[in-house]
Amino acid sequence: MKGVRLIIKGRVQGVGYRYFVMREAQKLGIEGYVRNLPNGSVEVVYLPCDPKAEQFFLQSLKKGPFFARVDSIEKSEITLPDEFSGFEIRY
Repeated sequence: MKGVRLIIKGRVQGVGYRYFVMREAQKLGIEGYVRNLPNGSVEVVYLPCDPKAEQFFLQSLKKGPFFARVDSIEKSEITLPDEFSGFEIRY
């Protein structure tokens, strides 16, 4: 199954960014997960969705929560080993 992987760089750990991503995804019905990476960035993986929902999701992620600062978002297509049910934070 094809999916989308985002790597978000900036001040995105310790500022509630993962919870922000989860809330935005749940509002839009996007399925996948978010997790912190050891290098200080955040990874978001999700299934393809309605283009308008995805555009709104990406715009929200660029802004982030109040204390976050997003410097860049790298987007790539990946092959997912399994399907998702909802959106979750992974540790």
